[in-house]
Amino acid sequence: MRLVIVAVGQRVPDWAQTAWDDYAKRFPFELKVELKAVKTEPRGSKSLETLYAAERARIEAAIPKGCRIVALDERGTTLTTVALASKLQNWQLEGDDVALVIGGPDGLDPAFKQAAHERVRLSDLTLPHAMVRVLLIEQLYRAWSINANHPYHRE
Repeated sequence: MRLVIVAVGQRVPDWAQTAWDDYAKRFPFELKVELKAVKTEPRGSKSLETLYAAERARIEAAIPKGCRIVALDERGTTLTTVALASKLQNWQLEGDDVALVIGGPDGLDPAFKQAAHERVRLSDLTLPHAMVRVLLIEQLYRAWSINANHPYHRE
């Protein structure tokens, strides 16, 4: 199974890239984690709809065919870490690759979020995009560790 994180924005601070790389290498070979960063549409004087459309096209192009799409959305379902572990286990049992999508500065196109298979909320806090990437991969690793009875997650 493959977890594809599609994130709008190509530049992150070195600390975020280092943290991402550290967690990405921890996953077992049967659970691949991949990051696909797509370009943020330049803001200028463009309408919000124009920005959404351009970023949505890039996001959709980055998502491999047949993936289950999970949009990160501030109004999505709130998950505990244990609930995420259960979701991860179900995704693995279903055998489909999963794309988790992080929007840009203005979020995700509302129609894209509505069309996604699931919408989840990562936090009640507003987080910088680089932090979201790190938090997401850490929580996915923690979810895997719960399912694998790995000592990373201790209650």
